[in-house]
Order: sequence, then structure tokens, then C-alpha cells
Amino acid sequence: MNTTNIIIVLILIAILVPAVKSSITHMKGEGSCCGGPKEKPVKKKIKGKPIGTKTLQIEGMNCDHCRVRVENKINEVNGVVAKVSLAKKLAKVYLYEEVSENALVAAVEAAGYEVSAVK
Repeated sequence: MNTTNIIIVLILIAILVPAVKSSITHMKGEGSCCGGPKEKPVKKKIKGKPIGTKTLQIEGMNCDHCRVRVENKINEVNGVVAKVSLAKKLAKVYLYEEVSENALVAAVEAAGYEVSAVK
């Protein structure tokens, strides 16, 4: 192998190693596919017992950043606490007061995702 070939191989390795690591991280659901600054999960607690629950089927979430973004946005709605599952692509919303389905759907859409079903 001559010097030129060795340099080309080293450049390819320098490019491919980070790309493969990023792909593996993304496939595990740990990467940040949706851009923007990483959001930290905001833990929300409301005293008392929930009066009901709603389950939202959410389309478009691909990574943990997506999950956190949706969970935080739903938790901005008064009277609810949400837990979002990336693996199941759904949000379980605990209602501590009457909240319309439209308000929950609007919160998910404000985060940049789509609700395909509400149960």
C-alpha cells in the first residue's frame, strides 16, 4: 500500500466510526433525531387521586428526546400528569380535573407530533 492509499483509509475510518456509533445510538432510541436543544424531563406531581386517564397514540416519536418533548408539553396542561412510552408510541395521561381531549391533542401537536387515537 502506498502513502496515498493509507491516508484515504484513515480518512474513511475517521468518518465511518462516528457515523456507525451515531446509528447504533439512534437505533436504540437514545439519539436525538428531532434536532433542537435537548430538553430535560420535568417531573410533575399533583396531590390527590386522578379522576380518570386517557391514552394517546402518538405518531412521529423516534428517540428519547421526542419522548421527553411530548411528555413535557402534555404536562404543561393544567390538571394532568403524563407518562410517555417511546416503545409503545403512546402517552398515558392521568387526569386530576376535567380536561378536554382537544387540549391534550393540541399539546402533542404543539410539540410537533400527531395523535392518531385517543382512548
